[in-house]
Amino acid sequence: MRYFLAVAEERNFSRAAERLHIAQPPLSRQIKALEDRLGTALFDRTTKGVELTAAGAALLAEVPNLLALAQRAKERTLRAGRGLIGQLDVGLFGSGVLDVIPRMLARFHAARPEVRIRLHNLTKDAQLQALRERRIAVGFNRLVPPEDDIVVETVLRETMVVAMPESHALARQTTVRLADLEDLPLIVYPNIPMRGLAQVVTDAFRRDQLRLRVEQDVEDVVTAIALVAGGFGVAITTHSATNLRLPGVVFRPLESTQLHDVELSCLYRRDDDSPVLRAFLEVVHDYARDRSEGLRSA
Repeated sequence: MRYFLAVAEERNFSRAAERLHIAQPPLSRQIKALEDRLGTALFDRTTKGVELTAAGAALLAEVPNLLALAQRAKERTLRAGRGLIGQLDVGLFGSGVLDVIPRMLARFHAARPEVRIRLHNLTKDAQLQALRERRIAVGFNRLVPPEDDIVVETVLRETMVVAMPESHALARQTTVRLADLEDLPLIVYPNIPMRGLAQVVTDAFRRDQLRLRVEQDVEDVVTAIALVAGGFGVAITTHSATNLRLPGVVFRPLESTQLHDVELSCLYRRDDDSPVLRAFLEVVHDYARDRSEGLRSA
């Protein structure tokens, strides 16, 4: 199209070739090949130069659009190859959406605003299945078992807290020991088949030989804290849950050697070389490093 435009504007093959910095014979062959492909003559050759045919004039009207589209396609292709455009499907869960994950997504969006981010609220087993089915590119969860085809990277470790009604006797303490919760009505989550926080809490009580009284087992942290607000019991949860500002609920740090913290992991397919995913993982790694350095300096 650039060759055609030069000949159309110069009305002369020699001047067009000079303008394009190529020899005239290759230019003539390119124009002849274009005419053969289109099945019609674009120029009338004369002793003084060339004139556009009706077909040539019609094509000339479209050339600026074609060149602009070609340039746009080239630019978008390069941007896609650098992970600057595209789509990132992210699997989320419960308390993960309350603090850390939104911060990482905000960093990524600020750096690559043209990448569309789609969020999917999925349980742990649903995230693993969605990764394998390529419905999501990356997921976040806790206590993920090793998988041959899935990379499980620890992003950070969150400390544990106890949520309780502000009128509860334990609310007067600055910290709460696991033994303080013995035989108290406890709300645990999530009640899913795969190992999760509920099983970790149960194991901690068993190792310390404490009686565990489960009042309710629920699917997510929001429901758990809502039940705490309703006075149904107390809940052991992660620090990110403190961002849930429900009336009448207070949080106290949990003091326990068995149940000190829990990891937040990032999951993605081992064979996924998507530029968008790689760009996002850079943000995840940078955030984890900044968070770790901030904790050390504190």
